[in-house]
Amino acid sequence: MATSASSNLSKAVKQHYMDLPQGDKVQAMYIWIDGTGEGLRCKTRTLDSEPKSIEDLPEWNFDGSSTYQSEGSNSDMYLIPAAMFRDPFRKDPNKLVLCEVLKYNRKPAETNLRKTCNKVMEMVENQHPWFGMEQEYTILGTDGHPFGWPSNGFPGPQGPYYCGVGADKAYGRDIVEAHYRACLYAGVQICGTNAEVMPAQWEFQVGPCEGINMGDHLWVARFILHRVCEDFGVVASFDPKPIPGNWNGAGCHTNFSTKEMREDGGLAFIEESIEKLGKRHDYHIRAYDPKGGLDNARRLTGHHETSNIHEFSAGVANRGASIRIPRTVGQDKKGYFEDRRPSANCDPYAVTEALIRTCLLSEEGDEPVDYKN
Repeated sequence: MATSASSNLSKAVKQHYMDLPQGDKVQAMYIWIDGTGEGLRCKTRTLDSEPKSIEDLPEWNFDGSSTYQSEGSNSDMYLIPAAMFRDPFRKDPNKLVLCEVLKYNRKPAETNLRKTCNKVMEMVENQHPWFGMEQEYTILGTDGHPFGWPSNGFPGPQGPYYCGVGADKAYGRDIVEAHYRACLYAGVQICGTNAEVMPAQWEFQVGPCEGINMGDHLWVARFILHRVCEDFGVVASFDPKPIPGNWNGAGCHTNFSTKEMREDGGLAFIEESIEKLGKRHDYHIRAYDPKGGLDNARRLTGHHETSNIHEFSAGVANRGASIRIPRTVGQDKKGYFEDRRPSANCDPYAVTEALIRTCLLSEEGDEPVDYKN
């Protein structure tokens, strides 16, 4: 099993230094999305006192030419603090700070999708949109081979691994448990976890989160997962189809509701939204992975609990549909629906924004409407 060299360094020696008092100073780790729209970057600065709110955190900058975000001749990018969490690695009073990225001219970077998402969320805040996202991922060795798989072959076929228990069924549970506890400590709205259909594949769920908080909490949960995996010397992959063939892909099923949908008679509003989504399938497919649908094309084949990328479908308790209405929602005539199309490597800001635009702002056509201030 290929693990990183740094994971084999003595953690006991490191702990000696981590136990040293830090005085009144606070370490703030600034986190941002790089130019790929998938990768995360981070760096740390010292603060003189513990920040109590976002307003207490200074802006910062970085070299965008080294993160696929600018050219070397004009490389300064700005980090604008957007959300703050407790740091589960350095512990209190230290912080994790999720940031937006602005270019030299103070305009949002190409992969800063939070800006427009936040604007759209503010337009519909009186409808109290709630989201819950189910993040699937695969644990890989540093050689790209799935964790626990035979080095020159495959494990037994799918069947016993989903929610499985036992050394021959659950591959890498230590990472899942460490990540879960770290998220709870940080204040991430993580609400569950389970082993998935393919061995070494897992899922965690974040939500319910209202508005912009969905994207903030999922991105920080992803960052924490990458850091936990780094400590264990392995890699977390959000590739939507990490292993070709008869193995399940990885998605990020997104559950959505509004205040009206959650109240008595809400099923009518759910069905109305699904009808709108059916008329805008191509727009959503483009928004649901960072490569405009190309990544998802490997996953959404109509097999392995997915719908066909070229067709829109909806059904009660149907895991082969684009949109699933849970059976209890059909019975209670209120609740939420699940969009099963987003890929594991989607940007949650893009996904939640697209749902708001289509379902609540009643946009039509292939392009998003530009709402002027």
